[in-house]
Amino acid sequence: MPRSEFQHELDKVEALIQDEARLCRSSLTTVMDALLRRDDEQARLVIASDRGIDSIHIRIESAIESLLARQSPVAVDLRLVISMIHLNLHLERIGDQCVNIAKLSLLAGPSSLHAELALDLQVMASQADEMIQVAMRAFGARDLPSAESLVEMDQVINKTNYGLARNIVTSVGDAEVGLFVIVIGRCLERVGDNAVDIGERTAYLVSGELREFTDASQDFALE
Repeated sequence: MPRSEFQHELDKVEALIQDEARLCRSSLTTVMDALLRRDDEQARLVIASDRGIDSIHIRIESAIESLLARQSPVAVDLRLVISMIHLNLHLERIGDQCVNIAKLSLLAGPSSLHAELALDLQVMASQADEMIQVAMRAFGARDLPSAESLVEMDQVINKTNYGLARNIVTSVGDAEVGLFVIVIGRCLERVGDNAVDIGERTAYLVSGELREFTDASQDFALE
């Protein structure tokens, strides 16, 4: 395959990954609106629309497989292909977390969430959405400092999730609702974690060094 054609194919795959990220962000926004407004129809729409994310996920896998079959990329091109494989996986997982939240919203029943819990979830979802945006922009621009900034951004989600557990104890009389909220908080935390993972793959693409931004064995500071 001529170099120009190979680069064109790489660009097309990268554009698909950006499209996948935009669908994930849309699903996150929609599912949180459905959860907070107790809108079952909208929650079901998120579940159904996950087929769009899965479809792009498969298209990206197939395109990368085809590229590797026709070309043996080296150096930075190989890092880009490896990074795109991982980004595709992380974005598909974000889509799955949105589906999980939609299903939990349907199971939680029609009652409105306590105001403090709703606010905590809104904060986490808003930060997760911004993290996806920053992660994908950093990947597109090969911007290492922006990718590394995701660690600090993720602390907002982690700390809010910790506070969420405390608020459940003080503001929820229904243990079942409290359990749903805990699991939804965990879903949002995983969205943030996947955004950080995308940042780590951007760092690998830029530097050639595969590393974790933080040591998972160390606890984050709680206030």
